[in-house]
Amino acid sequence: MGARLPVLESFPALRSWQRKALVEYLRRRSEDFLAVATPGAGKTTFALRIAAELLADGTVEAVTVVAPTEHLKTQWAVAAARVGIQLDAAFRNADLHSSADFHGAVVTYAQVGIAPQVHRRRTMTRRTLVILDEIHHAGDSRSWGDGVKAAFEPAVRRLMLTGTPFRSDENPIPFVSYERGPDGLQRSRADSVYGYSDALADGVVRPVIFLAYSGETRWRTSAGDELAARLGEPMTQDLIAQAWRTALDPAGDWMPQVLRAADARLQVLRAGGVSDAAGLVIATDQQAARSYARLIERITGERAVVVLSDDQGASDRIAAFTVSEQRWMVAVRMVSEGVDIPRLAVGVYATSASTPLFFAQAIGRFVRARRPGETASVFLPSVPHLLGLASEMEVERDHVLGGPKHGDGLDDDLLERAQRNEQASGELEKRFEALSATAELDQVIFDGASFGTAAQAGTPEEEEYLGLPGLLTADQVAVLLSKRQADQLAAQRRRKTAEPVPAPRPESRPMSAAERRVSLRRQLNALVAAHHHRTGLPHGKIHAELRRRCGGPPSAQATIEQLEERIATVQTL
Repeated sequence: MGARLPVLESFPALRSWQRKALVEYLRRRSEDFLAVATPGAGKTTFALRIAAELLADGTVEAVTVVAPTEHLKTQWAVAAARVGIQLDAAFRNADLHSSADFHGAVVTYAQVGIAPQVHRRRTMTRRTLVILDEIHHAGDSRSWGDGVKAAFEPAVRRLMLTGTPFRSDENPIPFVSYERGPDGLQRSRADSVYGYSDALADGVVRPVIFLAYSGETRWRTSAGDELAARLGEPMTQDLIAQAWRTALDPAGDWMPQVLRAADARLQVLRAGGVSDAAGLVIATDQQAARSYARLIERITGERAVVVLSDDQGASDRIAAFTVSEQRWMVAVRMVSEGVDIPRLAVGVYATSASTPLFFAQAIGRFVRARRPGETASVFLPSVPHLLGLASEMEVERDHVLGGPKHGDGLDDDLLERAQRNEQASGELEKRFEALSATAELDQVIFDGASFGTAAQAGTPEEEEYLGLPGLLTADQVAVLLSKRQADQLAAQRRRKTAEPVPAPRPESRPMSAAERRVSLRRQLNALVAAHHHRTGLPHGKIHAELRRRCGGPPSAQATIEQLEERIATVQTL
């Protein structure tokens, strides 16, 4: 006797986007269906409901779920069991077939890539629905893509899920349809799309506040030259990479100051209504992860959970942290996409990875909402490329084949080479030596807008931003950030008034480019805030309209000339 069929009436109520996508799926009845939904939107529940429908009406007899990691196999099996679908998370390629107690199995893309013929035989034996979770991983390597295609071509149905339907390369994603646009480029086509902005409007995900930290950095090159640069100021890509690496050095002052600020923010959230809020530090490598964990213990007096992907028991540690009261977790690169730790509310982006795909996956760990008013806060280096990604959180992207490559010099491979700890010899280790780094809050990014002016770490001005209430709606966040900025500017004006008037000088010192940009950004934000009060339009929409009219990147990255043009434009709206 096989496993009992799931009872549809026992399923939890579906969200609006899930119902619409389910109706569309059942209406089409096509072999392939790609559902794109922002992290935290409920892709797993949607997919399991489709599996239950198809099992119940006899369209399929078995279900195979393909997930990116071993940890997610267990997570899928537990979620499926709650709704009466039994999936074998312990299935190995050597098993060939699952026990009759199960409706199917959960495997990884790596498993399929190693032995696609095993999974092809399983797929051909019974009418099968294949759920390809985070389908973009099928393009990670030629063997994975070819393996997935060979294994699951015989499937009766294939349901593809992803929160990030784009890749940084041109490896086509198996079973995804591509359409050629007017520009001649092929773009992935989704059958259902539920983006971050939609989920934010529905209260399904949290608004994310980005706190960007700059600061002075000093390092020594392989030639023995000492260089200094201010993180976030315009410079060449190799200098950005070296200043970035210096800031992330656990032995400097930048990371302890940022971790101290992040923990202060975490305590505000815990005291303000999110009592179990937790933080995650995303590190570049294992050595840095362990060093950051020691810093956290020194700052907070509490040990951090360290999760290294190749450590035995990593999944158990993630599961234990998910239901514990512990404050901090440190992971190399990231706790994998799809890993569900809803209490994560504060992040520190302390890694060199910079592609849009990685950034979106990392920020996706913090956006899952549990109750109205929860916000997420992510601390990151004030690097122009990262500031742009933070400003474009709501932009929906597709996977594009054949497009021109705009090398920004900040792809993962280049940064990996620039920032990794060389292990080959002591001579290689001497190529770069971080000397010092200090941190200061450069700006706060929310809903595409930039707020605030520079504030030294540990000052009352920084505390004003770290102390934003723990429970706020998106509109309240924008209003409070505008007020914080206005208070900050007023305090600066009062200090200048109170200062003794210096003796007149023949000529006033011209502002530096950095000071000019800060002044223009401040002026632009004030004008956008005024337009918001007149029209009720969100700050982000006003900034987006200015970018549409004037062109250029988000204001956090914009040049002096672009800021001046937007100031002139907003005055005409």
